Amino acid sequence: MSLLKLKSGTDIRGTAVGDKTELTDEAVRKITAGFVRFLEDKTGLPADKMTVAVGHDSRISAGRIKKAVIAVLSAKGVTVSDCSLASTPAMFMTTVMLDCTASVQITASHHPYDKNGLKFFTKDGGFEGDEIVRILTYAEEEDVSSIPSDGVADKIDFMPQYAAVLRKMICNGVGLNEEDKPLAGFHIVTDAGNGVGGFYATQVLEPLGADISGSLYLEPDGMFPNHIPNPENAVAMKSISDAVLRAHADLGVIFDTDVDRAACVDSSGEEINRNRLVALASVIALEDHAGGTIVTDSVTSDGLHDFIETNLGGHHHRFKRGYKNVIDEAIRLNREGVDCPLAIETSGHAALRENYFLDDGAYLMTKIIILSAKLRRQGKTLGDLIAPLREPLEEKEIRLKILCEDFRPYGEQVIADLSDYAKTQVGWTIAPDNREGIRISLDKDHGDGWMLLRLSVHDPILPFNAESNSKGGVQKIVDGFFAFIRRYTNLDLSAFA
Repeated sequence: MSLLKLKSGTDIRGTAVGDKTELTDEAVRKITAGFVRFLEDKTGLPADKMTVAVGHDSRISAGRIKKAVIAVLSAKGVTVSDCSLASTPAMFMTTVMLDCTASVQITASHHPYDKNGLKFFTKDGGFEGDEIVRILTYAEEEDVSSIPSDGVADKIDFMPQYAAVLRKMICNGVGLNEEDKPLAGFHIVTDAGNGVGGFYATQVLEPLGADISGSLYLEPDGMFPNHIPNPENAVAMKSISDAVLRAHADLGVIFDTDVDRAACVDSSGEEINRNRLVALASVIALEDHAGGTIVTDSVTSDGLHDFIETNLGGHHHRFKRGYKNVIDEAIRLNREGVDCPLAIETSGHAALRENYFLDDGAYLMTKIIILSAKLRRQGKTLGDLIAPLREPLEEKEIRLKILCEDFRPYGEQVIADLSDYAKTQVGWTIAPDNREGIRISLDKDHGDGWMLLRLSVHDPILPFNAESNSKGGVQKIVDGFFAFIRRYTNLDLSAFA
């Protein structure tokens, strides 16, 4: 198997458990050797002048993969810091707080227990897709047969250091010292989904006086026996909502496996997720950046656009799906002189400029908790802040599989054809800010909402999204779209049956 097949956007991912394991010891060792070679190119440092931190989430394959990574790093002369169980954002922070040359996080985010992967960081942030290609290309050329199976690493208990930073944030934000218990009387339930996020309840919230009773699945368990650790998953969100209601808590927070994504729930059990989370994060980001620009992915709602631009006085810049795409676009805008304090994807990846444009679920939840604490003093809630957000009455996604082998040109042609078709349709208006696929607004007679057709970043899929402000509107939008799409024989249209 070519190691290049393990590229997944800006990560490396594959099966790590069972008969069809792709991330074998040899594959991991070759990838690590390729990483060292690439890092020498990137930094100009020889391997023996580097320090690399290694961490992992709670997956059952983490120990085996970590051993292989450390063995190669050590054999190449790299000084290795073994951070053991750690969140992905914390592993980036080792390059800042510990002055590491780079870091490696062993994780596959919210994917099933049998998957795993590798993420790489330097002080400049996560790697780009083309950099991952170079690492894997180098890896194909590496001979690791003579490298010992074990390596040498310094054990670093880093998560308490990282948690201390978050506690200090809360203390500064609320205006009280840690010994004053600034979260006393605040009941916050955490659902870690048996991933890494349990530290947030026990090392951040509880020491500051918060009541964390009713929290769920704080213990790491790489089989994820209770629910998928994913804030986009309906079962996971019901879990935290029910927990908040059972505990009569003030707030609930939920993380994905490696804590780079999060969502929350208010005291009524109402989810603050997707567009609602983007709206709340925008409130926070624009507080000190009046008129600033918020970069989101392409599937955010019209109501969110209006909320950011009308209610908050900011600018909304829709861009391509993929958290790294959104972050990179925000960085580009800032370099061009645009005040852009936040990049956020509806999946829950939120990156604030003040925090190195690092997508960090714990950092965002910390900002939200500070805001919530301030609002309590005023007799207000988080829900009050986003009450003006107009939310769609109906929404739907259909993922159209492209059946031909050369799928990308075919998908691009379908999108181009839809653009031409839309210009001939009454009540259809092409959005002026199409930066991914094509987004079309539809008047009240034709669906009272919008549709978006785009090409998946990696897969032979054309995702179709529709939202409507009226009952039955999504079906009108779907019917109007089907009248166009039914002519394409190389698309699986079974979802329309």
